Amino acid sequence: MNIVFLTSEVVPFAKTGGLADVCGALPIEVSRLGHRCSIIMPAFRGVERSGIDIQPTDISFAIPLSADKLVGGRLLHAKLGGSEVDVWLIDQPQYFDRPALYGESGFDYHDNGERFTFFCRAAIAAMLRLEQAPDVVHCNDWQSGLAPLLLKSNPKLAQQLGFPVSVMTIHNMAYQGVFPAELFPLSGLDWNDFHSDCEFYGQVNFLKAGLNAADFITTVSPRYAKEIQTPQHGCGLDGVLSARQGRVVGITNGIDVEVWDPSSDVKLPMRYDSEHWQFGKVGNKRSLQEEFGLELNDDVPMIGLVGRLAEQKGWDLILPVIKQHVQEQRPTQWIILGSGDPWVEYELKNLCEQAPQQVAAHIGFHDALAHRIEAGSDLFVMPSHYEPCGLNQLYSLRYGTVPVVTATGGLADTVVDASDENVANQTATGFHLPEKTPQGLDQAIGRALNMRHHQKKNWQDLVLRGMRKDSSWRQSAAQYQALYEEAVSLKASR
Repeated sequence: MNIVFLTSEVVPFAKTGGLADVCGALPIEVSRLGHRCSIIMPAFRGVERSGIDIQPTDISFAIPLSADKLVGGRLLHAKLGGSEVDVWLIDQPQYFDRPALYGESGFDYHDNGERFTFFCRAAIAAMLRLEQAPDVVHCNDWQSGLAPLLLKSNPKLAQQLGFPVSVMTIHNMAYQGVFPAELFPLSGLDWNDFHSDCEFYGQVNFLKAGLNAADFITTVSPRYAKEIQTPQHGCGLDGVLSARQGRVVGITNGIDVEVWDPSSDVKLPMRYDSEHWQFGKVGNKRSLQEEFGLELNDDVPMIGLVGRLAEQKGWDLILPVIKQHVQEQRPTQWIILGSGDPWVEYELKNLCEQAPQQVAAHIGFHDALAHRIEAGSDLFVMPSHYEPCGLNQLYSLRYGTVPVVTATGGLADTVVDASDENVANQTATGFHLPEKTPQGLDQAIGRALNMRHHQKKNWQDLVLRGMRKDSSWRQSAAQYQALYEEAVSLKASR
């Protein structure tokens, strides 16, 4: 099969979150199953810093966004991570040559709807110019949500592309791409398509368009696939998903086990494997303590956090617990990497100043530091209010860092709570919060530290079980392959 992935983020070209990790790994793994895979994404400013050779092409196009607005673009080309996966970058400086991907200083760019309408239309134009009829067009999140509707609503266009099937993957239901209805004509679609497929309280909803038009809908864990069909987690689209529940599939994300491997990770001061994890983790912890001015102490438990500083990630739970540990001078150290809500950044800066030997934070994105935090921490805290899949808990397991998580979405699917029963039957890999409160988080951390200090054999077993867990993309890619085959087969039988 020929599979084309449409996405706004791909590691190492552009990243704000887990979407980039998924789209940087899944196409490679699917290609290893014998399929031709390619990616189409925007040529954001900074893609040249990826370290990958990007070449211009002579392929260009012009998209008529309105009667008096014709927007041109051209394609750049690269290969993904030394693989055979083609990356086609849509070069349009007016839309994509900006300091950030979606917005700055906490505010979205005012023309995001127009930018990603252009992206969807340009991606289809690119497929036509490349003359590579796709069997599957795999779209990711709202930024590519209009593409399935464009294919569904234009039979002539679909015919030119060989009638591909479309798959829409939801990485996070909370981000839907909702814009004023006046934007819809830029898509070139009929107003009937607006009312039947993407109208959302009088506005246009890009994600809803994709959910209604795609042949299959996937999301990034089985539990999250069920959760988003409920009012609590459906973010207003639970009815759309419930109506299509026979086409909604949850496939748990994997991780790139070559990039995330403590035994070969060149970003670590000290590499280690499951046979020497204790020695390796102490060495990496010591390096972090020296780098950030934390107390030099091999025995103090280090608690790591990497990710967006956003409410979703449970910062209303985390900050009170850190403050309590600081005030009570508990023997813990906290090391944080991320950026996001200004109020969280402000609170973290204050805590770092108040307790510089106990709390350290780097505001921003730093890939090498993310690896070092995973390697040097004893616990990784991830008390998300909701979590479609999550990747950091998988990185943590592989690096022998025990995750403390809420029992939601992919966190519940990938981390087995260390209950007495699960410890006894040797399935436990981490700790679940008993409730989504600061007290619940502190209690879960307390359980973990109690096992680390007083049940050393159980702790060692927990660490080793996580390190030996297969979290690679192999199983997930095989499930996607089966889904693609089913979608193509169903379309052929119509």
